[in-house]
Amino acid sequence: MAPSQLLTRGELTRLGALSVADVLRYYSGVQIKDYGGIGGLKTINVRSMGSHHVGVFYDGVQLGNAQNGIIDLGRFSLENMETISVYNGQKSQLLQSARDYASSSALYLRSRRPSFDLGRQHNINVGLRVGSFHTINPSLLWEHRLSPRTDLSLSGEYLYTSGQYPFRYRRKDGYDTTALRHNGDVRALRTELGLYHHRSHGRYTGKLYLYNSERGYPGAVVREEPGLFRNQDRQWDTNLLVQGSMQYEPKGRYQIQVLGKYAYDYLHYISDPRLDGSTMYIDNRYHQHEAYLSVAQLITLDQGWGLALSTDAQYNAVRADLTDFAYPHRAQLLSALSGSYSSPQLSIQTSLLHTLVRDATKHDAPQWRSIVSPSIVASWQPWVNRGLSLRAFYKHIFRLPTLSDLYYTFIGNKLLNPEYTVQYNVGAVWRRSYTSTPLRTLELQADAYYNRVRDKIVAMPTSNQFRWTMLNFGLVDIVGLDLSASATIQLASLRLMPRLSYTYQQASEHTDTTSPWYGGQIPYVPWHAGSVTVGTDWQRWVWSYSFIYTGERYHSVANLQEFHIQPWYTHDLSLSYTWQLSSLKLVGTLEVNNLLNQQYEVVKSYPMPGTNFRLKLNAIF
Repeated sequence: MAPSQLLTRGELTRLGALSVADVLRYYSGVQIKDYGGIGGLKTINVRSMGSHHVGVFYDGVQLGNAQNGIIDLGRFSLENMETISVYNGQKSQLLQSARDYASSSALYLRSRRPSFDLGRQHNINVGLRVGSFHTINPSLLWEHRLSPRTDLSLSGEYLYTSGQYPFRYRRKDGYDTTALRHNGDVRALRTELGLYHHRSHGRYTGKLYLYNSERGYPGAVVREEPGLFRNQDRQWDTNLLVQGSMQYEPKGRYQIQVLGKYAYDYLHYISDPRLDGSTMYIDNRYHQHEAYLSVAQLITLDQGWGLALSTDAQYNAVRADLTDFAYPHRAQLLSALSGSYSSPQLSIQTSLLHTLVRDATKHDAPQWRSIVSPSIVASWQPWVNRGLSLRAFYKHIFRLPTLSDLYYTFIGNKLLNPEYTVQYNVGAVWRRSYTSTPLRTLELQADAYYNRVRDKIVAMPTSNQFRWTMLNFGLVDIVGLDLSASATIQLASLRLMPRLSYTYQQASEHTDTTSPWYGGQIPYVPWHAGSVTVGTDWQRWVWSYSFIYTGERYHSVANLQEFHIQPWYTHDLSLSYTWQLSSLKLVGTLEVNNLLNQQYEVVKSYPMPGTNFRLKLNAIF
């Protein structure tokens, strides 16, 4: 019922993207903040409400970062990804965790689940991708059937890139010149182990995820002399995730889902002024621990009615080697009561989420918060079997201040309030299937929306210009329109799959009516953005073309010419061919990104790569 966008594994493969962040650029209403190159931080922003308002879920369990609330999507590869979906509001189903209700929008990453041809006991996929900027990316997937009801999956990959690419910039004297992006190297190793068991009335899943990386941050291009962009910041990450799920569906009207997770995240960040004189010395280590348990229960009643209750418990703790660090920890209890009614023409779902939070530190007394958040989603088909569905939703939700917002040394403010959002959405979707024409499927979607973000958490200067603090200060009103269309066209053995998306957004800053910048477009939100992709299958060939356009923006709420950012666009191509050699299948793929060598910046002073190539070979047996 709620607006959603989904890409399956076949579509993900055709796009020729390297990470989840690269794929999300094709979704309407979605902005990706990219701080340059493969190693730069990549975050998602849906409908301009901010990255903190997007819940990121991996195989049904939300990923967390209590320290700063940011999930870096650049570390999630597409090698083991089955589907990627984005929901505005929330998923329209009852049997889900309370966390599924607890954000303004949600990104769901679902990894591949083992699937075997008749008589086979294992699948092996060995891949190697090489490309520009000294990129090398070997990968391995091994799946084995332990018993008729139990499967095992092991996947892993290694990524290295120097991240060195040329870019153009304008010097202070007005002359254009070329420099080389430095300190953008990445070394990353990902390993995943999955165990899957299914019975007639239930499914059980266990997963171990380990990610280890070292990367450089090339920094902003702000200096005037070529060859002096020497940012030497380094970061080391270790992420360990152990999670499990159980979904039990006995004969009858009762279902239960149980989710559990333990996560450990280690981050080491260093900035050395002996290597880069523009920085202060930083050598910090952070340790995060998270434990999570969720129980969701569903009762299906007569005549299309359903009732569900979800309860989640979560605990987070952060340790660091900073002077006077507060050693904060947070305990949360979330309870969601939801109900639904469904008939052939009308579907309605309502929910009420209660969040109880206890924040504490090593020295301060605990702080308690109790917040209730309602939502309602509805869908109506005026005519049965005509393919047209009208939809609407309302949601009032919030995001908690991160532990850094509250307790970070010198800038934290433990009196911060949550940041609230209110969303209104009306839209329509039309789907039709055909059998007697070359046009086999057609889907059109349109959604208009209004969002308000209040008590926005921002960094504000104090009486000491070198010391800032976090305050609830911002108010933003967002009006937008999302349009998308997709089709499948069959011409003999040729299949075409075009897909288009367009977004219009006016995100106005309405904090201070006396400010000369009142009503200005907030930073990095374009008025217009869109994408076009065309996938083609013909015999053993697969071809894909994609185009992305992002319109003019400003990198400050002061919409002045000096803060203006030019529109940018890119063209990408992907071509693959499959060889079938007895039981061995070989797939070769050539990817060309930024075909016209567009020089552009997603974030001001963080130049993106020009034309680059990747060649990939997969052996499947």
